[in-house]
Amino acid sequence: MRIGAAMALFAVLTLSGVACSRSEFFRQYEYEEDVYLSLDGSATVYVNASVAALDALRGASFDTSTNATIDRDAVRAWFTTPVTSVTRRPTLSRRSGRRFTHVRLEVDDVRSLSEAPPLAWSTYAFGKEGDVFAYKQVVGHPVGKPPGEVGWTGDEIVAFRLHLPSNVVDTNASAENHKRGNILVWEQSLRDRLSGKPLVLEARIESESILSRTLLLFGATFLAVAASFGVVIWLVMRRGGKTASA
Repeated sequence: MRIGAAMALFAVLTLSGVACSRSEFFRQYEYEEDVYLSLDGSATVYVNASVAALDALRGASFDTSTNATIDRDAVRAWFTTPVTSVTRRPTLSRRSGRRFTHVRLEVDDVRSLSEAPPLAWSTYAFGKEGDVFAYKQVVGHPVGKPPGEVGWTGDEIVAFRLHLPSNVVDTNASAENHKRGNILVWEQSLRDRLSGKPLVLEARIESESILSRTLLLFGATFLAVAASFGVVIWLVMRRGGKTASA
């Protein structure tokens, strides 16, 4: 009886987890910016967005019709600026009858992203403040025109994610949007983003990167293990020498 109850509880928890995962997975993200920041200020930026969102939010002029053929080289050229480089050829997908594009950008100084037209609706600040590094991004008004009837239902979401190189000391991201320690998320409805509702991203992080700390810990562990082996070998050899003398 107890085994049956435990199995039933396990099934409920499993189904609940699957439901949550499905709910998260099937959220209608129409525009996403993911910034992978380094302590030296360089960054990798991923933009995943529908062509309609790029036109309405960022002033692009791609064809939003259902059967339109999207030129990936044209997308690459649009995202390539004096301060950003597209390191891979953009990829395309389709969802809810709309075409989506996925682009990876590299920038030497995250603060210069405001000079790149595709990302110029934001101002960026990043630098040392005492013992921590501070990041601030203010997302301003969109530039573009309504794309017409593209199938938006009002449930679409715009997301900004910040992947930080060290532990977060302070942030204005809500608790439920503080993911896995050093990943922060800010979300808005597409409707609010189209109307230019203010959005500010702030975070303060430790001055030592997680990678450096991990390597230091690994090195210390390796030295400790090596020292232990050395002591064991010395003891064995010493005991062997005493036995030979006897």
